[in-house]
Amino acid sequence: MVNEERIRKVFTELAAYDSESFGEKRIGEDIARRLRKLGLEVTTDGTNPVYLEAHPDSHPNIHAVLKGNESGEPLLFSAHLDTVSPGIGKRAVTDADGTIRPAGNTVLGADDISGIVSILEALTVIRESGARHPDIEVLITAAEEPFCEGSRNFDFSRIRARKAYVLDLTGPIGTAALAAPTILSFTVEIRGKAAHAGFAPEKGINALAIAAQTITEIRTGHVGEDSTVNIGTITGGTANNVVPENVRLTGEIRSLNHGEALRRMEEIFRKFDVNTRKAGGIAFCRQDEHIRAYRVEHDAPAVRSFQKACNAEGLESRLVSTLGGSDANRLNEAGIPAIVTACGMENVHSTEEYTRVSDLRKSAELTIRLMTIKEDEEND
Repeated sequence: MVNEERIRKVFTELAAYDSESFGEKRIGEDIARRLRKLGLEVTTDGTNPVYLEAHPDSHPNIHAVLKGNESGEPLLFSAHLDTVSPGIGKRAVTDADGTIRPAGNTVLGADDISGIVSILEALTVIRESGARHPDIEVLITAAEEPFCEGSRNFDFSRIRARKAYVLDLTGPIGTAALAAPTILSFTVEIRGKAAHAGFAPEKGINALAIAAQTITEIRTGHVGEDSTVNIGTITGGTANNVVPENVRLTGEIRSLNHGEALRRMEEIFRKFDVNTRKAGGIAFCRQDEHIRAYRVEHDAPAVRSFQKACNAEGLESRLVSTLGGSDANRLNEAGIPAIVTACGMENVHSTEEYTRVSDLRKSAELTIRLMTIKEDEEND
């Protein structure tokens, strides 16, 4: 049986670690120990050594396997080690109603300790009960928050499973995201010409004016049903009496359609190029692809198993899309169909973050069901 007090205790212990992105060494060591104690074969040598050298306070991605006691296709369950800031000095407190919240002015870390605890509790119950299951793989990644940088540096050829669940989503337990976006960031540097703004402004080329004009021509916010555009920063100029020669701006595009994201990026760059050339300046444009969009079909095995497990647990299954990225983007890009499941985290990326012991219990129970559901059951 799932043990709520054990869940609360493990959550509180893990939440006490400082584990902001690239600083997950201590929590990673703890979780690796816990997985070994549960009888899993744990390896941490699948992470690019260049990444580890660049981030000495990070922890390697953790890949662990619990050997099955019956035949069946391997299953993968994943969560991540890191939190956003402010995450130094975290401490979790539990209210009388079972709500777990941060004791101070930090995030709680339910994103993604709730996912880790759900997996650990499910493995504990399975070991205690002797439940039948196929090989279960666990992937606990580092540095997920900065565009899944940890899993970017993981060798996915180590994964045997072709059905994966990433526990890293807000919403009622029973919710799963089947699609997530491409995320592109962009930088535009406009080079004009400096001149004295009082004596000879006509001799200058105002880079800031070019940027301002172009920004007004670009739609931002929700620019389609499945796409968003944002211009986030703009810097430039040197003094009030100097025509600004250089301006730099940055932004991002998200879209559930990879081709649409690229099209909008091309359109934005074209507008900056045309307007800058018309004014006599030069525009330098650069884009970075952080993660790529995926969509798992409703009839995919992972989705059928999820719906079957929800039904067995008396949960309403809700299949959604999200404009947030996760390690599921990396898994799908590597050819491993993965969906993202809600695991009991609310108000994430804020100091108002919280979870509930009851939701963590439901998440663990659903995870157990996913780990033990038989292939013939999923096809009923």
